[in-house]
Amino acid sequence: MAGRMDVRRSHEGRVAHVAVDHDAKLNTLNPELMRDFAATFAALGQDAALRAVVLTGAGPRAFIGGADISVMAGLQDSAGGEAFIRLVHGCCRAVRDCPVPVIGRVNGWCLGAGLEIAASCDLRIASETAKFGMPEVRVGIPSVVEAALLPALIGWGRTRRLLLLAETIGAAEALEWGLVERVAAPAELDAAVEAWVELLLEAGPEAIRAQKALIRRWEDLPLSQAVAAGIQSFAASWRTDEPA
Repeated sequence: MAGRMDVRRSHEGRVAHVAVDHDAKLNTLNPELMRDFAATFAALGQDAALRAVVLTGAGPRAFIGGADISVMAGLQDSAGGEAFIRLVHGCCRAVRDCPVPVIGRVNGWCLGAGLEIAASCDLRIASETAKFGMPEVRVGIPSVVEAALLPALIGWGRTRRLLLLAETIGAAEALEWGLVERVAAPAELDAAVEAWVELLLEAGPEAIRAQKALIRRWEDLPLSQAVAAGIQSFAASWRTDEPA
């Protein structure tokens, strides 16, 4: 079984709960599942009523355990490797391009491509039992694509520890590093996620979308241009009735 994407709605359809369901293999990502992942987020992004997305892994063992190593073992050449890693990037980009905030609900192992997807989320909340790592160098490949987001989250030194030493860290250390924003006991994880969802729903829907879009622009702009982009975004908010 290649796995599937499960989507359910809450809060009158305004919140989507998305689960990577490949529990038998720690929710690892194969090409079919990655295409389904990107398509699922693209479809959600077309929903004008959507206010937030919660992304998680099915079952209690893993958020996303990485890319399916059995598939990678069968890659024959650099062209195959490039095609595969572009699918991983496509999943990360789909999360980042989603017009509303994506909360990563990290419920277990979060490795390799899974950590890249978690880094692509807007907010991350982890179970106390979650584990994080980038083990790629141990199987002869570098950590790439959205691993490039890690230095801004945790700094260059800690990024080097994860990528060069292939260390695995727990949730408490991930919180200390800034890799996640909150840690909760397993039994309290859903309540903690719901508290964040409620805060997002209290805000103006267009303001939240504008804020996410602006944060994405800030990541790529020099400071002076980032400030100018903020002025433009602030002025544009008066095209809606939310400031009134």
